[in-house]
Amino acid sequence: MKDSVKDAWVYQMRWWTLLVIAISVLIVVLDSTIVNIALPTLQRELNTTISELQWIINAYIMSFAALMLTMGALGDRIGRAKMLQVGIVLFAGASVGAAFADSGGQLIMWRAIMGIGGAMILPATLAIITNVFPREERGRAIGIWAGLNGIGIALGPIIGGLVIENLHWSWIFLINIPIAAVALVAGRFLVPNSRDPNPKRLDFAGTMLSAAALSSLIFGLIQGSNWGWTDPAVTGSLAGSIALIILFIIWERYTTHPMLEIGFFSNLRFSAGVGAVSMMSLALVGLTFSLTLYMQFVNGYTALETGIRFVPLALGIFIGAGSADRVVSRLGTTSVIVIGFIGTAIIGALASFWQVDTAYWQLGSMFFGLGFFLGYIAAPATEAVMGALPEARAGIGSAMNTVSRLVAGSIGVAALGSALSTIYSSSFKKAISAISDLPAEIAAAASDSVGAAVTIAEELPPGMGNALVLAARESFMDGWQVMAFVTCGMSIIGALLVLKFMPPRHEPIRTEQPIPEEVPSSAPLLVPEEVRRDEET
Repeated sequence: MKDSVKDAWVYQMRWWTLLVIAISVLIVVLDSTIVNIALPTLQRELNTTISELQWIINAYIMSFAALMLTMGALGDRIGRAKMLQVGIVLFAGASVGAAFADSGGQLIMWRAIMGIGGAMILPATLAIITNVFPREERGRAIGIWAGLNGIGIALGPIIGGLVIENLHWSWIFLINIPIAAVALVAGRFLVPNSRDPNPKRLDFAGTMLSAAALSSLIFGLIQGSNWGWTDPAVTGSLAGSIALIILFIIWERYTTHPMLEIGFFSNLRFSAGVGAVSMMSLALVGLTFSLTLYMQFVNGYTALETGIRFVPLALGIFIGAGSADRVVSRLGTTSVIVIGFIGTAIIGALASFWQVDTAYWQLGSMFFGLGFFLGYIAAPATEAVMGALPEARAGIGSAMNTVSRLVAGSIGVAALGSALSTIYSSSFKKAISAISDLPAEIAAAASDSVGAAVTIAEELPPGMGNALVLAARESFMDGWQVMAFVTCGMSIIGALLVLKFMPPRHEPIRTEQPIPEEVPSSAPLLVPEEVRRDEET
């Protein structure tokens, strides 16, 4: 009777649990975008170098990605709600430290600790959803979770712009504190704790290997675009990551207590879901990476104006992800994800026709369409990954889903960012040949990026400055066209791979259900009719 009452309470409160989960995710998602807006201010206020500015962003990404698998596995072992609460406390505490940092080095340290907190929060949230919602509702819940992520991504630049224009920069971190407080208090009453009922011995070697491999990989990808891909530190880091990944796979195959069971990949739903998420990141990262540059340096919008104009993208993600489950129930996962990839391919092809002066109504329409089709990929693919695993291993499944997206995105940024830079520099050098009397040192500096060119042009005489800006913007559009075609091509490849490998429906999974361990003592004993009938029988 006791377990039945617990299950009944968890089921009745499941949508409130989802709301708390959404609030918990919000601080992680906001932080991934809000800090970018403040970088120029941080450079002025803290006298940071360009390298320090990069690592203010990268320190968070590295610790977040490197520890994701480890924290997902630990959450399965010690309890997802407990891991979530500890992660929120750590994230909030590090946010306070970051807010009062008085040097770039201190801020980098606190950002790394925030990344550790984020790595504890994100896998736990998706694992909790998997265990709270029955399979027939899980797709809808995950769709809402994915949609709210999109809203958070759009809110970051808007909130960041408002903070920088009206408050001290420290509030980009202090804003996390009230959100964390609400998530902690509400989570204590509304988020049940669940874990693997038969946890294996801690895989210490696998934990160390995965963290080292991911750290080395992300570091190499980040620094490759800064130091050059032939730099010994970069090549050594990337080669080392490959060796560590191979060692990790070998260890996980043969140890009796693996952190990540390699056999999971024999399930086509799991493998195809992870592949779809990875292809989505590879396909879209070039376009999304370039969008902010296009909006600010080509169209001339401020950071706040850019954030506001990205709202259709967030609304598209929310609507697409939220509605995908209903379409999946009729057409199957495969068809919906393929529709999403085909849609992004069409958007990529259309985006290749953008010009320097393309009207915003056209941009906004395509932002919404891009977000909608992105939701059609992300939500069903995530549900495929989570639904293919036993609920007891939901934490590691959630972590694998996020890690694949982060790694693929980092690879895409590194490769496509370098391609964009190369194309821009080549086109720019040809374009400025027509500008007479332009000093060679200014031309060399402006050939680095469209942002550098626009900034330099502000210090030049109007005629020369306008000519330089026009050359830079048109050269950027040459690179943009390549990014758009890459998005189109990678999306088509993603659709073909999903058609080939993704089973349209889940197969039954036989497993022990993790038992929610904690129910608020004040919870009313509301027992559904079917539970009462079972007890009477």
